[in-house]
Amino acid sequence: MISQLLLALALMLVLEGILPFVWPAKWREVFAQLLKLSDGQLRFIGLTSMIIGLVLLLVFK
Repeated sequence: MISQLLLALALMLVLEGILPFVWPAKWREVFAQLLKLSDGQLRFIGLTSMIIGLVLLLVFK
């Protein structure tokens, strides 16, 4: 179980690192836009991504 969690964490880090590696200027722009969002908007984005992740886990499990 722990090895699967570490594998999932490693995959997440690889996926999150793609944009700053390939297109650093665009990544800065996107990050600057995220800083302008309110706490509620960021929470909604976080909740939505968690739900999508859970659905994907259930579909592909």
